[in-house]
Amino acid sequence: MLTAAPTLAQAQEFLSIKGNTVNIRAKPTTKSEIAWELIKGYPVQVIAREGDWLKVKDFEGVLGWVHKPLTTDEPHFLVKANTVNLRSGPGTNHAVVTKLNKYDIVKTLEKQSDWAKIQTADGQEGWMSTSLGWGW
Repeated sequence: MLTAAPTLAQAQEFLSIKGNTVNIRAKPTTKSEIAWELIKGYPVQVIAREGDWLKVKDFEGVLGWVHKPLTTDEPHFLVKANTVNLRSGPGTNHAVVTKLNKYDIVKTLEKQSDWAKIQTADGQEGWMSTSLGWGW
C-alpha cells in the first residue's frame, strides 16, 4: 500500500515565542545551560518533543530546547532579507507602504499564495513575499 508523503507545509511545525525574552536551553531542563535567548514573536520550527519541552530550530538552523508553555501558535515571520517592501496588496504591482528591515519580527494575519498579510510591532499592516521571511 502506498501512502502520500507529507507536503513541506505538513512536515514543518512552527510556533512563536510567547514571553518577552525566553531562554533557549542546551537540554530539556531548567537546570541546563542557556544556549541563547529569543524575544516575543520569534518563530521557531519544532523538531522534537520531550514531555513539556520542544526541541526547536531557528532560521539559521541552530538547535535548542524551549519549555512549551513559553510558546504560542500565533503565526509570525522573521524578515531574512536586508530590506523588504511592505505592500498594500499581495503582489509587486501594489504600492509600497513602508520598508521592513532584516530581523524584524512581524505578526502574520493572512496568507495568499506566496504572500503574507502582516502587522508590524507598531501596528502597520501590509503584504510581504513569504520568500523574504522565515516562519509561518
